Amino acid sequence: MTTDTLSALSQQHCEACHKDAPKLTPEAISARQHQLPDWQLINHEGVDQLQRIFYFDNFQHALDFTCSIGALAEAEGHHPALLTEWGQVTVTWWSHKIKGLHHNDFIMAAQTDQAAQQATGLRH
Repeated sequence: MTTDTLSALSQQHCEACHKDAPKLTPEAISARQHQLPDWQLINHEGVDQLQRIFYFDNFQHALDFTCSIGALAEAEGHHPALLTEWGQVTVTWWSHKIKGLHHNDFIMAAQTDQAAQQATGLRH
């Protein structure tokens, strides 16, 4: 993904999502996923989700990154599953209300990638 594509997607903001909002179609997911090649499409208990593992030099850097993603989530009102372990953070985005993927999840994945570019101790 180019920096311009990441920047454009990460500059968008989440829209309020209600339980009757449509999930993204497989075609729409595929088109958006090409913009975020480091993210894996997973299915957990019948729910499509975006997931990426970020690797860090130590626990403190992983914890700091977790906190930065938590702040992003609060600012947008859209919250991921975060698993913080020694040297890594697993971030999983999906829209809880619709039990699947919405454009908001791709916005937040892009914002997560942008935050990772600023993170201390990120291993590439």
